[in-house]
Amino acid sequence: MTDGTPSRPQSGTVGSIVLGLRQNWAQFMLLVAVNALVGGTLGQERTVLPLLAEDVFHLDQYTSALTYILAFGLAKAATNYFAGSLSDRHGRKPVLVAGWLIALPVPVLLIFAPSWEWIVVANVVLGISQGLTWSTTVIMKMDLVGPERRGLAMGLNEAAGYLGVAGTALATGYIASEYGLRPGPFLLGAAFIAVGLGLSVLTVRETRHHATAEAATHAPLRVGNHPELSNRDIFTLTSFRDRSLSSVSQAGMVNNLNDGLAWGLFPILFAAAGLNLEQIAVLAAIYPAVWGAGQLITGALSDRIGRKPLIASGMIVQAAALGMVAVGQDFGTWLAGAILLGAGTAMVYPALLAAIGDVAHPTWRARSVGIYRLWRDGGFAIGALLSGLLADAYGIPTAIAVVALLTAISGVVVALRMRSTDHQLSP
Repeated sequence: MTDGTPSRPQSGTVGSIVLGLRQNWAQFMLLVAVNALVGGTLGQERTVLPLLAEDVFHLDQYTSALTYILAFGLAKAATNYFAGSLSDRHGRKPVLVAGWLIALPVPVLLIFAPSWEWIVVANVVLGISQGLTWSTTVIMKMDLVGPERRGLAMGLNEAAGYLGVAGTALATGYIASEYGLRPGPFLLGAAFIAVGLGLSVLTVRETRHHATAEAATHAPLRVGNHPELSNRDIFTLTSFRDRSLSSVSQAGMVNNLNDGLAWGLFPILFAAAGLNLEQIAVLAAIYPAVWGAGQLITGALSDRIGRKPLIASGMIVQAAALGMVAVGQDFGTWLAGAILLGAGTAMVYPALLAAIGDVAHPTWRARSVGIYRLWRDGGFAIGALLSGLLADAYGIPTAIAVVALLTAISGVVVALRMRSTDHQLSP
């Protein structure tokens, strides 16, 4: 480039390693399928657990009912951080397999839980598993594709995961309406775990050497983008110091804050309004379905127009959607709000991950992804606690309205603070 800025590294052959989406299509699509199963494992809870809290365990306070999301968010956020370091140290595949092994007892705990405390424990275990499996599939896809078409790659990854969430949320709602809240819905989750573990052990290949190959041809380094940064330096860059990385981290946290609200309180709001279980299942599924499918478009779009416009505008769209849900009183309004919320989240999600991949050096990208996901999934815990306290004090619509305001503020922060990412740290 004429201004002295390093040119963007290209995908291609580095020694015997081939980078690129098309060149690694078979292994990439296998990982897409694995992540769909990861999403399905999470989706087994989206419709059923909020209703289980009320109908089976008779929890009369929203804050108490949302403790499972708080536990899940804290466990997943912490595990995300370690997933990056572990995958750099031991390889991606062992971490992925370990995540599936940890998930094995989750359906059993959910089916036989005699008290709500067992549900909370199950979600701690599920959070650890999700932190290892989902983080690792993201990192492995970044490894395979190299710097080109990273937005498309992240769109495909997240689309698979959240379509898995949506499909399972819908399926478990119908299973629950026919056969009860337990055990039927969670048997589907058990099947997903078994298949995911089998695929990961038998067919997934290690990808760490792809990141090593990309690092060998990375653009000349700027101050701060050194390949040998300490874990502490990477944490402070991703969380606070770098304008792009820190903007992405806060937006990811607020995005999952409102997702935690939607997960925990939307089904209760809809049930209180008299909707039946099938209608609640549709509303619980349509939001992640639009979110998932939309990323097939928005991920590739972020490669063309940049990450920042989609992130900033997507947060504003989410805020408007939450406002619709807060004031709505019927199925049609809530359906429109859920669709709009899914669209806004689809604009944001793959662009956030791709922006991390743009900025972070390949040698510490996995750790930066883990730190971003630490903040992002910490939003589940914050959302569960904040929305639960607000709902107990002022009602669910007020809780949703407050979270809508926070989401809009997050979008403004991105618009004012984030720089367009170009595979290097901002000065």
